Amino acid sequence: MGGNGKLHKWKISIYRSPSPSSSKSKHKHKEPPTEYVCPISGSLMFDPVVVSSGQTFESMCVQVCRHLGFAPLLPDGSNPDFSTVIPNLNLKSTILNWCDSSRTERPRLPDYSSVETTVRALMVSAREDDDDSKIRVSERELLKGVAENPPVLFSHAATELNHRANHFYSSSSEESVIANVQSTPLLPFTTRPMCFSPSSSTSNSSEVAAAETLNPNSISEDEEFVVKLKSLDVFEQEQGLIALRKLTRMKEEARVSLCTPRLLSALRPLLISRYDAVQTNATAALVNLSLEKANKVKIVRSGIVLPLIDVLKGGFAESQEHAAGALFSLAVEDDNRTAIGVLGALQPLLHSLRSESERRRHDSALALYHLSLVQSNRVKLVKLGAVSTLLTMVVTRIGDMAGRVMLVLCNLAACAEGRSAMLDANAVEILVGMLRGESESESTRENCVAALYSLSHGSFRFKGLAKAARMEEVLREVEKRGSDRAREKAKKMLLMLRGRDEEEGAAEEVDWEALLEGGSSRTRYRVGSSMCGANSTEF
Repeated sequence: MGGNGKLHKWKISIYRSPSPSSSKSKHKHKEPPTEYVCPISGSLMFDPVVVSSGQTFESMCVQVCRHLGFAPLLPDGSNPDFSTVIPNLNLKSTILNWCDSSRTERPRLPDYSSVETTVRALMVSAREDDDDSKIRVSERELLKGVAENPPVLFSHAATELNHRANHFYSSSSEESVIANVQSTPLLPFTTRPMCFSPSSSTSNSSEVAAAETLNPNSISEDEEFVVKLKSLDVFEQEQGLIALRKLTRMKEEARVSLCTPRLLSALRPLLISRYDAVQTNATAALVNLSLEKANKVKIVRSGIVLPLIDVLKGGFAESQEHAAGALFSLAVEDDNRTAIGVLGALQPLLHSLRSESERRRHDSALALYHLSLVQSNRVKLVKLGAVSTLLTMVVTRIGDMAGRVMLVLCNLAACAEGRSAMLDANAVEILVGMLRGESESESTRENCVAALYSLSHGSFRFKGLAKAARMEEVLREVEKRGSDRAREKAKKMLLMLRGRDEEEGAAEEVDWEALLEGGSSRTRYRVGSSMCGANSTEF
């Protein structure tokens, strides 16, 4: 009996010993997989969404971050892009199935206020980490910079907008890219928006010192700018933007080194800020960054085009000027044109052509010119009714825009959809009327001839419209006194019109006498004075 009792106790001990480990394994099994947990809230996701940069977050967390203009630093060292959000229904279903199988409570819709508290705590923590890192790394350099460069107080009024260069407003800007008049320098007109003003030789030295004081030894470092732009203090944001705007205006080499994904991510939410000074300086700084060819594709891929379009639609007046200039500058790059058109910039740019601001009108027209070099954008513009809008501007001469509007019309006339729309809108008579007048510049007249030349291709309606508008006499005048390119196109159109007249004049004649005598039809064709025998097999 005693032996059996000991054996019984031993069995009980063996039976009970694994029970703690088994409970632990069950507990571990209930821990949700990492991919089911939001990186921001640390909880199971109720409504998972995929953002532009590829990560998955709780929808409410993304909404709060967008409202606060904050992008948390992820474990891999990157910052997420919240510009586009796509629901991840597959992952949501997977999370619910996992909850049911593991007997875990399903996630509930998170409260906005609690998520906001969490995000604000992350913002404070990120700011403290940035400040600590900045002090540890560059304290000695900053002290040295302060000793060498006395601190200068930044002022929002002391920006390049108060002393814009006048050469972008000269008559040379009327020269078109198509005209390509050699006597006119076209580089500033074709590559830089009117809202940009390069630093002059008489720039205030205190402004240079002010821009360099922020980072005296290495302007390529974006750390200090990012800290200021992400600050919760609006005044700090404004001061950082003013410094960035001045530095990128005066130092071309700084534009490439500062145009990093991190800085663009910090700059993007400030473009749609409700504060005038913040939005204006943010869009102006973006114009400066976009001037460098190496930055153009990078900026478009950072998701900045959509905020720019929002500014162009309903931003502050000066910010709208800069937004139009930035879109023009970005559209100069071939690889950006299709993307900008797809993202919806064409309609706001068309609307901006009627703006009261001269800079906004001109930069919008040039943006449309570069965008309309792509066939897909030409078709979109035609569907948006751009032809009638542009021809109306040519007729009414709104804001002296004829030269730039003609650039866009020449591009539209190069596609079948554009030619059809222009012929329907009586473009032939309008363009001939412009050539008949004497008030247009030489480049505008040349672009009128180029547009008519494009309209004359592949259209049977063109000849009748040209006759009605008495175009031949105008072309003869252009052939005598126009530029070389205009004379060449006018000569080709005259030959084409005269050739068609001769073809129509070659009427088919029937030899009725031979028909009655021989019972067969003998047809003679007259081309000039030559005759061709009936039923001839020679063509």
